[in-house]
Amino acid sequence: MTLNISLTLTITWAIVVLVWLAGSLHSKRTVQAQSAPSRLAHQLLVLIGYCLLAFNRFDVGWLAVRFVPGAHVWRAAGLVAAMLGAFIAIWARITLGANWSGRVTLKEHHTLIATGPYALVRHPIYSGLLLAIAGTAIVEGKLRCLLGFAFVLCAYGLKMRQEERLMMQTFPGDYPNYRRRVKALIPGLL
Repeated sequence: MTLNISLTLTITWAIVVLVWLAGSLHSKRTVQAQSAPSRLAHQLLVLIGYCLLAFNRFDVGWLAVRFVPGAHVWRAAGLVAAMLGAFIAIWARITLGANWSGRVTLKEHHTLIATGPYALVRHPIYSGLLLAIAGTAIVEGKLRCLLGFAFVLCAYGLKMRQEERLMMQTFPGDYPNYRRRVKALIPGLL
C-alpha cells in the first residue's frame, strides 16, 4: 500500500506539471513583467522548497526527523490533501486561461477573473499548490518537508504582494472591491 500512495502522489504532481506545461503554450502576450531580480528571488525560494520536499538526500540530521507517524492513515490523509490541492490548482489554472504567467505580469487585454475558484479566493493556484505541498509533507512525514513548505509559502507570499499591487494599478475600480469581498488564500479566513 505504501508504494501505491507514493506512486499516486508522483502521478498527481506529474499531472500538475503537464497541465502547467500545456497551459504555458496558450498565454496572451506580456506587456509588463516583474523585474529579473524579483523573479529570481521568488524562483530561488520555490526551488529550495520543492527540493526539500522531493529529495530524500536532504534526510540528514534534524531534517530527517518525522513530524507525523509513518502510519498508513496519515499517509493516506496526506495523499487526499495533495490530490485535492492539485485539483484546486489545476481548476484555477484552467480558469485563468491565457491571463496566466509564471511570473508577475500584465498581459495584453488582461482581464480580472473573479469566477470559478477566483470567486472563493484571490489566489487559488497558490491555495491549491500549498495544500498539495502540505499533503505531500504529511505523506513524507519529515521535517525537511515542513521546511520546504515554509520556503514555498514565503515565495508565494512575496509573489502575491507583487500581484496584488499590479492588479490594484491595472483595475483601480474593480480590484479593491474584489479584494474586500474575497480572501487571499482561504475562503472566509485569510
